[in-house]
Amino acid sequence: DVERSRGLGDVYKRQMYLVILIVAYLLLRSIMATFLVLFVVVPSIMVAMGAGGWMGIGLTPPSASAPTIITTLAVADSIHLLVSMFNRMRAGHSQRDSLLYSIRVNGKPIFLTSLTTALGFLSMNFSDSPPFHDLGNITAIGVMAAWIFSIVLLPILISFVPLKSKATLAKLDDKMGKLGVYVASRYKSVLTASVIISVSILSLIPLNEINDDFVKYFDDSVQYRQDTDWISSNLTGVNQVQFSLPAGESNGVSDPVFIEKVSNFTAWAHNEPVVTHVQSISDTFKRLNRDLNAGDPAFYRVPDTRELAAQYLLLYELSLPFGLDLNNQLDISKSSTQVIVTIDDMTTNELRAWIARAESYLKDELDFNLTAVGPTVMFAYISERNIQSMLLGTLVAVFLISGVILIALRDVRLGIISLIPNLLPAALAFGLWGLLVGQVNMAVAVVAGMALGVVVDDSVHFLSKYQIARRELKLSAHDAVISAFNGVGTALVVTTLILTAGFAILAQSTFGVNSNMAMLTGIALVIALIADMTLLPALLIALDKDKKETTPVMGAKEAPQNA
Repeated sequence: DVERSRGLGDVYKRQMYLVILIVAYLLLRSIMATFLVLFVVVPSIMVAMGAGGWMGIGLTPPSASAPTIITTLAVADSIHLLVSMFNRMRAGHSQRDSLLYSIRVNGKPIFLTSLTTALGFLSMNFSDSPPFHDLGNITAIGVMAAWIFSIVLLPILISFVPLKSKATLAKLDDKMGKLGVYVASRYKSVLTASVIISVSILSLIPLNEINDDFVKYFDDSVQYRQDTDWISSNLTGVNQVQFSLPAGESNGVSDPVFIEKVSNFTAWAHNEPVVTHVQSISDTFKRLNRDLNAGDPAFYRVPDTRELAAQYLLLYELSLPFGLDLNNQLDISKSSTQVIVTIDDMTTNELRAWIARAESYLKDELDFNLTAVGPTVMFAYISERNIQSMLLGTLVAVFLISGVILIALRDVRLGIISLIPNLLPAALAFGLWGLLVGQVNMAVAVVAGMALGVVVDDSVHFLSKYQIARRELKLSAHDAVISAFNGVGTALVVTTLILTAGFAILAQSTFGVNSNMAMLTGIALVIALIADMTLLPALLIALDKDKKETTPVMGAKEAPQNA
């Protein structure tokens, strides 16, 4: 199974690289530019995985998906540089001047998007699941490495090869310009429609239910899933809940009163519809009592005295084959016993409800105040705990990312406006998830912070171009929005398509944690693009239209000649 999973992972990686190369070529229409992107992607992955190795991070199904995520994010940085350079070249400038211009206008946004993305992934350290810590840390390292390579290595490589701008980008730029004019001229209608649609989708969030099923993390093609399904259908099952019942004293398990309590709980568990098997020492005492009384069914009961029960237990231990003992049922001092209840495959909600019912019976009827344990119990509560811990992580990520954007833009009004399209996509993605799926599992619980770091990329690039138009070109909010569409609209569409394609490949994983995480992130990316093409420009025109720029940034005098 491990080797098969590795093989499937290699297949998905090859598919991902192929899809990204095809999409990049179709949009850039330059074989050389497409391969230059790989010279940023490959070193970024190598640095991230190498750093993970030095940090002692083990490869698990979640952390093994880091190269896929790094690839998609690294491509986005390169695409922004290339698209801006090609647009400049199409206006008649040389390749060198176009490259320098692209670095000047994209250097700051690419750094900001890389930093905010890294912060979003680092928020995964708040998760209760260590593999998600590893995924977040490796990806954060890879994202920052991609920023360095795209700013340092990619321009050097571009300087050595001749590149030509194709008509594909010109057509996209023309459509982006028309879209910008349409949104700017009808910003009130766009804003109203965006608010209505957003509120409608946000109202679907309560449809999500915190639920999980560990076995169904694997699809039907995985041997483990096939085996567990067969065991559940033909044998007892793989889900075991363990209860440690204390007798209160050494050798107390031989006390008939205690054995009777254990027997009562065993009988209660047997009568539960979801229970397929119960392993209990009380059944062993009853069988010994019957078999040592000539098999008389009337003696299938708890031994009458403590001494008799102790003798039965000693005799049973001596009869076990060499190497076997009762340590799987009794502790070494025989002061407590373990009851193992095997149950049908259930969702975590159903399992938590049954565990609560069992613990309530033990407390109310038998005076045992204890908690169920075992891997099955752990997975029953891990999603709920993950959501609680990731809520704090997401809040920290929101605070840090918002602070970075505010400091970088040096404009409180723009920073506050940016919060809306930055926070909204993740919330809308959960609304659509509630409508389409409705089940929030361990993977989905960590998406909010991660998605936040990724979806802010589009708004940062849009706001940077908008700010340049406002400060350097002295345009009105209306015209600055159109300028931003012309300057960065194509790059946003191209990068979103590539990012979505990368996460779509990851969504084909046979491991449900990876696939669900990728699907929800992909939904958030698409929603973020739509929000940054409609809601954000409408908000900028509505809220920033009366602002008068009086303090141009450094280099403003030269900007009109270079724009």
